[in-house]
Amino acid sequence: MDGNTLRETLIEIKKEFRANMNGVASSYMRRCGLSYHVIFGIELPRLREIADGFPHDPCLAEALWRENVRESKILAAMLMPAEGFSPERCEEWAAQVPNPEIAEMTALNLFARLPYAKAKAFRWMSQRQAPLTMLCGFLLIARMKTQLTPEETAEAVRMINDALPTADLQLGRAARNALLRLTE
Repeated sequence: MDGNTLRETLIEIKKEFRANMNGVASSYMRRCGLSYHVIFGIELPRLREIADGFPHDPCLAEALWRENVRESKILAAMLMPAEGFSPERCEEWAAQVPNPEIAEMTALNLFARLPYAKAKAFRWMSQRQAPLTMLCGFLLIARMKTQLTPEETAEAVRMINDALPTADLQLGRAARNALLRLTE
C-alpha cells in the first residue's frame, strides 16, 4: 500500500470509528483505568465488521498498531496478514501489548494464525518478567490443544502450574483457563 492510499485508508477507518463511537462504553473504559489517547468504545462484533471492509495489509496494520487508540490496536491484529509477519516482529508486538484486553485480542486475531504460534506460546509462558507477554502465551496455548503432542501438553501444564502461585489476578485467570482447556 503506497503512502497516499495508506493515509486515505486511515482516514476512512477513523471515520468508521467516529460513526460507531459508544460514549457510554468509552467513559466506562476510562473509569476502569484504560489509558489510551482515544477510546471510541466500539464493541468487538462491530470492529470485526469494520475490519471486513478494509484490506489485510501489513503497512496498514503497522500504522494502526502504532496508534495509542484501543480500536486501532484491535483492528491492527485483525488486519495483519499472518504471511510475512516475522517471528521478530511478533516478539516486538507481544512486548508492546499495553493491557490484558489487547493481549487477548492480539492472541486471538493474529498470534493464533501464525505458523510458529506454538513456539511463541511456549516461549512467552516463561516470560515472568513480562506479565503481558506471559498472558499472551497462556491465551495462545489455550487455543492450541488439538495441535499439541501429549508431551507438549504435559510441558504446557507444568509451565502453567509453575506460574500459578506468583500470577496476579488476570494472569492467574488466563493460566487457570489454559489449564482447564488443556486437561479437559
